[in-house]
Amino acid sequence: MKKNPYTLLFGKEPKQFIARRYETSTVIENFDADEPTEQLYLITGVRGSGKTVFMTEVSNRFKKDKDWVVVELSSEMDILESLVSELSSDNNLVQIFKTAKINLSFLGFGLEIEGAAPITNVKTAITRMLESMKKHNKRLLITIDEVVSSKSMREFASTYQIFIRQDLPIYLLMTGLYENIDELQNEKNLTFLYRAPRIALKPLNTRSMADNYMDNIDIDAETAMTMAKMTMGYSFAFQVLGYFVWEENGKYEKVIDEYKKYLGDFVYDKIWSEISNKDRKVLYGIASTEGGRVKAVREFLEMETNEFNPYRKRLVKKGLVDGEKYGYVSLTLPYFNEYILDNYE
Repeated sequence: MKKNPYTLLFGKEPKQFIARRYETSTVIENFDADEPTEQLYLITGVRGSGKTVFMTEVSNRFKKDKDWVVVELSSEMDILESLVSELSSDNNLVQIFKTAKINLSFLGFGLEIEGAAPITNVKTAITRMLESMKKHNKRLLITIDEVVSSKSMREFASTYQIFIRQDLPIYLLMTGLYENIDELQNEKNLTFLYRAPRIALKPLNTRSMADNYMDNIDIDAETAMTMAKMTMGYSFAFQVLGYFVWEENGKYEKVIDEYKKYLGDFVYDKIWSEISNKDRKVLYGIASTEGGRVKAVREFLEMETNEFNPYRKRLVKKGLVDGEKYGYVSLTLPYFNEYILDNYE
């Protein structure tokens, strides 16, 4: 029996997804250039916008290149020690490190070189490793998913800045929610992060989603387009709707209630719990105001422009509100307006 090509799981690379070719090529071509202008990208977006899938797509491209080493790390662990551990256990690098007489026995990583003094500092060990990789024309890509401003993350970012100044072949791709990236970028000792380029993931292309649904589900073009519009380009919704409709043999009308409930239970509850009461109030105003005119929303909320604008800007950066059309605001997630009206107190 043919398996469902869509997934309901967060963080797992789905069998079917819509590639973000422009953003992907931007990162790959820059990192792969002889003289890259950037060695770091920050990927932001609302929960379920496809940040992890995007990062996985980029890292898989570099894993196929023998001149690249890709290491996946977590901001919740000791990143520098984890990096030494990953590099020292890479069979393709061990001989390079042995030739460079990098003795890591003191640090407990098992790479012991007879006649070479053991390295006693993790940062020194990484520097030596990167220098030896550079001599062999190898580059290192580090990926960190869902970064938070932890002590380990701040220490790593500060050290990474030194590696860049030393012209070492180290590249970094991080994903995170807007507020977590923003907190990290505003650390006073990490000013270089503030200048780092962000890629904010926008809605998926409607036509591409419709074509994908037609390729995988027995539906006509009109139904496929209706489904695509029901997702509003939200990556997780694309998967969820596809999954339920595939199970119902293309009858999308039968799954609408289940689709809404799943988004509410597994995404919107979490989003709602993480935003302030004032943000909730503004979202309620947007959901309650037909047409989305900013003036009408402000009047509904009884807020002046200078009070309303900071919340609008923050909600736009969080990926919850679209403010591109001058004088108007709208919600970016499918059926989020119904969820807000049902849950606002």
